[in-house]
Amino acid sequence: MTLSEGDLAAIWLTLRLAGITTVLLLIIGTPIAWWLAHTQSKWKGPVGAVVALPLVLPPTVLGFYLLLAMGPNGPVGQFTQWLGIGTLPFTFWGLVVASVFYSMPFVVQPIQNAIESLGPRPLEVAATLRAGPWDRFWSVVLPLARPGFVTASILGFAHTVGEFGVVLMIGGNIAGETRVVSVQIYDHVEAMEYAQAHGLAAVMVVFSFLVLLALYTWNPGKTRVGMP
Repeated sequence: MTLSEGDLAAIWLTLRLAGITTVLLLIIGTPIAWWLAHTQSKWKGPVGAVVALPLVLPPTVLGFYLLLAMGPNGPVGQFTQWLGIGTLPFTFWGLVVASVFYSMPFVVQPIQNAIESLGPRPLEVAATLRAGPWDRFWSVVLPLARPGFVTASILGFAHTVGEFGVVLMIGGNIAGETRVVSVQIYDHVEAMEYAQAHGLAAVMVVFSFLVLLALYTWNPGKTRVGMP
């Protein structure tokens, strides 16, 4: 099995996209998960539903509305043009924004589950020892909830790697800029290059198996994928 230069470029672009998206999701998703795990607000249900929308929403629907929002006439597009950076659709950073939205529940929900499973007792004990909020998070929550963060990182990365509908709607098919592995496979099939499609698809199958193996080996019996 030989991968072409285009295949290797698509693999590198996909890994770069998944890596950046996962880091951003951990930064953005952790405070959201913390709030959902602790709040008694009436907004918990609506916010949780919005976070979980990509689990049930067709990727093309999400991609379509993101395309409108980030286009030249959309609010995000007008803001980015005002900043002087143009519009985000059909760029790598447009893919990053779309991927953050699309993979959000796969990062937020495992972290939320891990924080909820701790209960209030560890934080109460830390507070009696005069630990501040940041100290409690870094010294208590993060070590105890580490399996949830690892699960979130693996799922967020893997889910971004497997995207197709959203990235095609937002990024199109630009070699070296937005052509990720899933789109490259689609191109091979369209061109009836089944041997090349098989080779790249086999790489994805092996990758997916290794991701799931790592996930269930790290946290056997406790992994909850896509569950609120």
